[in-house]
Amino acid sequence: MKLLTKEIKAKLEKNRNMGWQEAKPIVKFFNPVGSATWLIGEIEEDGDTMFGLCDLGMGEPELGYVSLAELEAVDLPPLGLKIERDLYWTANKTMQEYADEARQTGRIQNYDNP
Repeated sequence: MKLLTKEIKAKLEKNRNMGWQEAKPIVKFFNPVGSATWLIGEIEEDGDTMFGLCDLGMGEPELGYVSLAELEAVDLPPLGLKIERDLYWTANKTMQEYADEARQTGRIQNYDNP
């Protein structure tokens, strides 16, 4: 599965012009065999560097940058799985609200899926 479609990429590019605090994340990526989750709100002009809330499952989620190419290159042996895009997730809070909640709880909360 492609992590970003043209439509999603266009939304991420549009968000780049907003303040991240007010913008809602556009896409959620996750490790299907682990606890890592990324809520991504924007992508830089290079088409690779994305900004969002990153939770690697170690109890300290943080706002920062992640490379699209690096996420696409992750290989999860022994099953040969990859990082996936949550096809059914839609943000219902701003990036700031997700970040505040994640700092309080130590992880990105996943209960807001439809």
